[in-house]
Amino acid sequence: FLVDLGNGRDRLGGSALAQAHGRFGREVPDLDSASQLKAFFGLIQSLNRDGKLLAYHDRSDGGVITTLCEMAFAARCGLNLSVERALAKLNAFLFNEEPGAVIQVAAGDCSEVIARFEAAGLEDCVIALGEPVPGDRLTLDAGGTPVLDESLPDLQGLWSETSHAVQRLRDNPACADQELEFVTDWRRGGLNPVLQFEPGENPAAPMIASGVRPAVAILREQGVNGHVEMAASFDFAGFEAVDVHMSDLATGRRELSGFAGIVACGGFSYGDVLGAGRGWANNILFHDALREAFGRFLADPNTFALGVCNGCQMLSALRELVPGAGHWPDFIGNRSEQFEARLGMVRVEESPSIFLRGMAGSLLPVVSAHGEGRARFAGEGSGLVALRYVDGEGTATEHYPENPNGSPDGITGLCNEDGRVTIMMPHPERTLRTANFSWAPADWSDASPWQRMFLNARAWIG
Repeated sequence: FLVDLGNGRDRLGGSALAQAHGRFGREVPDLDSASQLKAFFGLIQSLNRDGKLLAYHDRSDGGVITTLCEMAFAARCGLNLSVERALAKLNAFLFNEEPGAVIQVAAGDCSEVIARFEAAGLEDCVIALGEPVPGDRLTLDAGGTPVLDESLPDLQGLWSETSHAVQRLRDNPACADQELEFVTDWRRGGLNPVLQFEPGENPAAPMIASGVRPAVAILREQGVNGHVEMAASFDFAGFEAVDVHMSDLATGRRELSGFAGIVACGGFSYGDVLGAGRGWANNILFHDALREAFGRFLADPNTFALGVCNGCQMLSALRELVPGAGHWPDFIGNRSEQFEARLGMVRVEESPSIFLRGMAGSLLPVVSAHGEGRARFAGEGSGLVALRYVDGEGTATEHYPENPNGSPDGITGLCNEDGRVTIMMPHPERTLRTANFSWAPADWSDASPWQRMFLNARAWIG
């Protein structure tokens, strides 16, 4: 349904349609009734709370036809639309940018939703538009006359045309072309999570119940900003998360001894200048006391270490101190030549990583946010791979944007030979709860499957 707070005035002044034709128009859209907007807002909130809305999108940027296309692009479904408008007035109806929104409602809820609009005094604002259908076609008839029958992938290609042109000039052109291909090929799968473990199972339950909370050092360097989420992840899993700045270690205010594990957090160490993670590592390698302390800790068979994003780059640069990590790569600039912040899919590989025990084969959505995440290996082998970026079918990929950095064979996480030390570019700590995802399967509980990773570490400590 369209909820038309323009009350049928369909004013086109200043609209994208007018601009496309080199005009401005006469009357511009306006909010004619503040009380109507207030009633609309309250009703939408209540419908959303009651689970009566499947989707919502405002129509004030391009008009209702643009809104509907964008909703179909996101859902990758067809649309069968029918409106009671004379052809002479159709453009004004489709392209005006009056206040209002499109809502999607389950067929079984339509009567109740319409009744609630009537109770709010908004019955004259509700206009039926049609329904989503399988496939990739957009069909529209006006007053029974067929008007449109278009391919939605083709329309999405036109919709992306300007962005693609800018991206080719600004970024790696090959990546820009691959992203356009990804956007317009609706046969490609999207995010399709698959769990090979029971998400409600807690391998650390007996340890947490004991009340003993082993201390884990949440390491920070200048500019690191992922420490709070990381601390929460370990706190939830039964650890005592301790904030440890590198200056604490350098000056002797803190020591690594006594910690069960250390975590090098993600963010923007040193303002995320090129090679910032390696700079962080060099502060350890060229500081005699820190080098000795980290070397002793990382060699201790009773301790663990995790490096995420910037921390992944840092720990990888410390691989000479990590037993069984000689195969680890350097991490260099993304192939796209841009900072990449995306929700993508990874596959958990079979590996000795203590963090990923029992998770092998799972396909999980995860946040990535890095500018230098491309793995570059010195030799032929790729070592003990723990995570790979995959496409919608679960196949390891180098295709952009499913693989946001261009790492070979999708490699984005590794561990050392005994599995105590794990490094990864994605940020599992940023999706600790299902609510942290923009989308997640309806049958997931409040706890994200990524919590298993931190519970595994607590179980390993014992």
